[in-house]
Amino acid sequence: MKICLILLLIVFSLPSFAQDAPIRWATQETFFEDLSGKNLPAFNGLTINKKPFSNADIKGQVVVINFWFEKCPPCIAEMPELNKLAAKYAARGVRFIGITHDAPSSAKRFQKKNAYQYEILSLSKDEIRKLNINHGFPSNILVGKNGKIVYAMANFSLSDPQFKTKSIIFEEKLKALIAAQ
Repeated sequence: MKICLILLLIVFSLPSFAQDAPIRWATQETFFEDLSGKNLPAFNGLTINKKPFSNADIKGQVVVINFWFEKCPPCIAEMPELNKLAAKYAARGVRFIGITHDAPSSAKRFQKKNAYQYEILSLSKDEIRKLNINHGFPSNILVGKNGKIVYAMANFSLSDPQFKTKSIIFEEKLKALIAAQ
């Protein structure tokens, strides 16, 4: 009888140990949300002219980083709008960098052929994975002068309804960083 009483007590007390907060499932959205406020990780890569480039080269600057590669249709689809963003804000001190795992010579040919206006850096797939700031391709990361990630998202598009809201937020956060300069 004591055992039954103890078991009943345990069963009825279990709800008090249950989690009150709703479960937050890991998704691409939550991954990007969790990046906000974190430092941009250190990285080393090569420009398309095979010159070394690291995160130290962008210290103290507002930076938009776009992760892409040549054989990625969504990456290519967003490039015209990213070019417009770069044209609009480059003169205001914003640095635009594309990071790819394509070889520098291949990325250089791609840039000439497709008029991609970002500076392009080549990192190995493993180096990109170790950065742990992109969750698939394309990914877009906004970094403040303090080296902290302000906003991150997947596809950028002001014309596609699926991505428009987040793209507007991205640009608003970019404007806020510029205004704070």
